[in-house]
Amino acid sequence: MFAGNGQTCRRQKRRTRVARGHLQPDEDTDTLESILQHVGEMGRYQILLFLSMAPFAFVYCCVYFLQMFITTTPQRHWCKVPQLQHLDMELRRNLTAPLTPDGWDRCSMYDANWTHVLIHLTVPPDTNIVPCKYGWEFELDDIPYQTIVSERGWVCEHASNIPLAQSIFFVGSLFRGIFFGWMADRYGRVPAIVGSNIMAMAGGIGTIYTSGLWDFIICRFLVGTSFDSCFMIIYILVLEYIGTSHRSLIANTSLALYYGGASVVLPWIAIWISDWRKLLWYTNLPILLVVIVPFTIPESARWLSSRGQTIKAVKVMRRFEKVNGTKIPEDILNRFIMSSNQPRNTDESLITVFRSAPLRKMVIILMLAFTFSELIIDGLVRMSEDLGLDFFVTFTVASATEIPSILLVAFLLDRLGRISMSGGPALTAGCLILIAAFIPKGVALVSVTTIARFMVNMSVTAMMQWCMELLPTPVRASGSSVIHVLAFAATTISPYVVFSGKLCRLLPFFILSCIGLLAGTMTLLLPETKGMPMPQTIAEGEKLAIKNTLCGKHQDSEDDIPLHVRKSSVR
Repeated sequence: MFAGNGQTCRRQKRRTRVARGHLQPDEDTDTLESILQHVGEMGRYQILLFLSMAPFAFVYCCVYFLQMFITTTPQRHWCKVPQLQHLDMELRRNLTAPLTPDGWDRCSMYDANWTHVLIHLTVPPDTNIVPCKYGWEFELDDIPYQTIVSERGWVCEHASNIPLAQSIFFVGSLFRGIFFGWMADRYGRVPAIVGSNIMAMAGGIGTIYTSGLWDFIICRFLVGTSFDSCFMIIYILVLEYIGTSHRSLIANTSLALYYGGASVVLPWIAIWISDWRKLLWYTNLPILLVVIVPFTIPESARWLSSRGQTIKAVKVMRRFEKVNGTKIPEDILNRFIMSSNQPRNTDESLITVFRSAPLRKMVIILMLAFTFSELIIDGLVRMSEDLGLDFFVTFTVASATEIPSILLVAFLLDRLGRISMSGGPALTAGCLILIAAFIPKGVALVSVTTIARFMVNMSVTAMMQWCMELLPTPVRASGSSVIHVLAFAATTISPYVVFSGKLCRLLPFFILSCIGLLAGTMTLLLPETKGMPMPQTIAEGEKLAIKNTLCGKHQDSEDDIPLHVRKSSVR
């Protein structure tokens, strides 16, 4: 009896605070979930939206990985000597490049009298060795086509151009997170989808017409501005229409089939085309079809509701009724309209999130965990070029792990929970990378690093969905963009982490191993969201952080009220 009286008292307190504007009613979320149940949590329209994610996932894959295939470095290269160009390739290399314990020197040449060398077909033993004077020659064996590196001689003292360009690409992603994340929460998901994909196309096609380093860097910056947003915004939009019981399956299956499949196919598309300029044309020009998105993909009803655009949200739901062949009860629809039209006395912005201690802690921890995991993935991807096997085969095998790893997440995420499926694989990946440091180049090393990538893929995939489930609707796109921005800001150093292997082979492995162990540990501090609806308001997001995390303990008191609201009520 006392327990019942206590619950009644707490409900009365809550109704009082809602009436005073201190709390936004939970009815928003409850009604939206009820509407989804009646309109169909996974009906025909949701299936069509799921299928529409495929081309955006392919663009996402190209934006991320294509630079590797247009700037990959043929492993066999040596100094060019114009006087020897009429000789056989093998003979030219033997006469030009000094022999070292690791093979032919790729960055030095004999400073010889080449007329004398041509007569005797041998280099005098006392000839000095100097850096390449006339550029480089490349044997297009492991990389069967000309790349930007082989055309422009970005090797040896110019090899740092590649990690520099990749870092500027990630700098572009910082701008993307600030601008397109804000656009998605301010003007809607659909305009942000169109804008980010157009930027990817502009930068990609612009790259074709570059001739030096800085114009190439500017174009890669433009491509970077679309990175992540070109897919993640439609990923958010579709998940906002999927019922709780189907969310994990759809979120992860889309990544496995579309993104994972594109990653496996992309290397062989590059080999089939065998021309880096045509590769950019064929993968970027179709992006222009994004202009039909406003006419084919509905705006997020959750976003429309959070912005008070109730009539538009109802129109979208009516469209779902028509396509799915279902009917929303009028009383539930009317309750949704009333809750959406209720005045909101709180500022539901990203700044508000950081004013709330529980949300601030949660978001910062999520940022760090996601950042560390993405840094490992990017590092392992870039190391695949120097693991001792064919670059295209190694990349394909490593990318193929994404499909079973993501499907495994889809199967286990709602059974084991977000913490287990993010933290456990990250810790395992950290241990495997440490073991890989002591394995020589070859099949064994590729196998261990592939398993490590399998594990960290699981961790990142679980965290991508976790971001959507932790952030309230008004800040879901901008909040996830900020989290991804910081992750990709950190990945600006991943090319240099891999580049550190030229100083000490073990160094990249040690760095990535420590990062993996940190990532796994950080996830233990995040709220579990298994089986829970997405928070619709800042207040609901704060309650989620307080109730379900080690960051704080739930108290049914004034602590339920967000900090910024309590301050405004005092004033």
